[in-house]
Amino acid sequence: MKPSSMKSWAEVAPRLVAVAAGRQAADLVIRNGIWVNVQSRELLPNNDIAIAEGRIAYVGPDGSHCIGPETQVIDAAGRHMLPGLCDAHMHIESGMLTPAEFARAVIPHGTTSMFTDPHEIANVLGLEGVRLMHDEALLQPLNIFTQMPSCAPSAPGLETTGFEITPDDVAEAMNWPGIVGLGEMMNFPAVVNGDVKMLAEIAATQNAGKTVGGHYASPDLGPAFHAYAAGGPADDHEGTQETDAIARVRQGMRAMLRLGSAWYDIESQITAVTEKGLDPRNFIICTDDCHSGTLVNEGHMNRAVRHAIECGCDPLVALQMATINTANHFGLEREIGSIAPGRRADIILSSDLRALPIETVIARGQVVAEGGRITVDCPHLDWPDHARKTVHLGKTLAAEDFEIAAPAGANSVRVKVIGVVENQAPTKALSADLPVIDGRIEAEGEVCQIALVERHRASGAVSNAFVQGFGYRGRMAMASTVAHDSHHMIVVGTSREDMALAANRLGEVGGGVVLFADGVEQALVELPIAGLMSDDHAETVAAKAEALGAAMEAAGCRLNNAYMQHSLLALVVIPELRISDKGLVDVTRFEVTDLIEKVLQ
Repeated sequence: MKPSSMKSWAEVAPRLVAVAAGRQAADLVIRNGIWVNVQSRELLPNNDIAIAEGRIAYVGPDGSHCIGPETQVIDAAGRHMLPGLCDAHMHIESGMLTPAEFARAVIPHGTTSMFTDPHEIANVLGLEGVRLMHDEALLQPLNIFTQMPSCAPSAPGLETTGFEITPDDVAEAMNWPGIVGLGEMMNFPAVVNGDVKMLAEIAATQNAGKTVGGHYASPDLGPAFHAYAAGGPADDHEGTQETDAIARVRQGMRAMLRLGSAWYDIESQITAVTEKGLDPRNFIICTDDCHSGTLVNEGHMNRAVRHAIECGCDPLVALQMATINTANHFGLEREIGSIAPGRRADIILSSDLRALPIETVIARGQVVAEGGRITVDCPHLDWPDHARKTVHLGKTLAAEDFEIAAPAGANSVRVKVIGVVENQAPTKALSADLPVIDGRIEAEGEVCQIALVERHRASGAVSNAFVQGFGYRGRMAMASTVAHDSHHMIVVGTSREDMALAANRLGEVGGGVVLFADGVEQALVELPIAGLMSDDHAETVAAKAEALGAAMEAAGCRLNNAYMQHSLLALVVIPELRISDKGLVDVTRFEVTDLIEKVLQ
């Protein structure tokens, strides 16, 4: 599983021993720092760290015996020396960036290890897409471990993806060098019901001695939850309240508390540790989904750790949740997650454990960022042409494709409406009474139209429904080929004409996110790789995303990180109501449901 540029402990052990004993000189020594020991939860002042071959050889007082004439010496000057931060569960594609550009964005924030689940690209390009992400990840100067996606489609029968992942695909990927486990098992009803395919994927992972990621997006903590835990998932990041976290750790799972761009689930669950006093070893901090704007303007794992501290968590405990706890979970505690001999030399220098300024970042023994600026290259993969041409609409869409016909003779109808919940992944199943004009159901007030445009097989198919919560007004439409998890195209709007313009525009540019108002393009973020990612720098993508956010606000949107909410409206494994290419999906029942509840007159 070692990256090409990282030698194994066995290969360098003689050198590490010789450096620790003072017989050979270290490559780098950090002096006069406070050793943040996450193994023992201690702060140990006046310590040095000696590094050789990218690994830690010695950590303790007075490391002068490790210094030779060629040794680089960094004076920590009384600052804290803490382990590089580990993101236990995340999706690189959510940043709209390739692995190389995502790495470039997060390294200055102190993230030195990421556990990524590329199931977004798996839905578009299948196993090949996973391999491309995996291969570019291994080129980077930090540790990117890949979890083989488990659910493409996430809910078979309720959506159609570009490709499907099979148990044979999972078994094959378990032999790849950077694969550490199975990505989040989103199809929790299948596990609960003993589905042969899902259990075979879990078995293939466990037979390989690797970790099974969980995703139990249900408030039901009764027999269904216990059946899911019995099925083998080792962690879960879908908890939203204290009782969720407690239930998971009691059943031997790790509770992953997330702070992403739109998911704020740490504050509501960390009280299990800070107030209830549960053992923090089985609690882990992750981000899940962070878009480029968050990475550039706010941070990454450093942001999440700061937030946990602000929520009352002891700084050393919060750091354990973002370092050693993660390493232990994936069986990598001898590689990452702490400052100790033999481990990869992933180290942050910071002058304040609460504010957590990331002043110097060292990854694998190399200074990779200084003062918030990256100091190394992040190599790119040569992405094939067909990975850049994945938006296949089959025809030029027109306003008529977004019409919703009413029952004959109806003047008004009661319809089901997807209700957006700010800062949370779940939606609400709402109802609204809407008028019928010229045989078409018309959105009004807080209710907008939503459409799912099929883009993998050029079928020209469009599913139409209604959504509430964005606050849009006037004539507008926003379209995105980031549409978790099937990644067709989601279009939300108040104007069918603008909805057609937005959809066709993304067909022209090969994917991305676009907003039209009054027939004029207001903002565009091009995402040419699988319709999900750009290989531009994070700052460039973030600037375009910021312009998109401004355009959404100008159109009346008042939600925090509304783009993230938009992109999840097709995620048919999180309750309560979603849209797919099959139609409107009731996720509480896992079935396609009728849009119209009742004809009123």
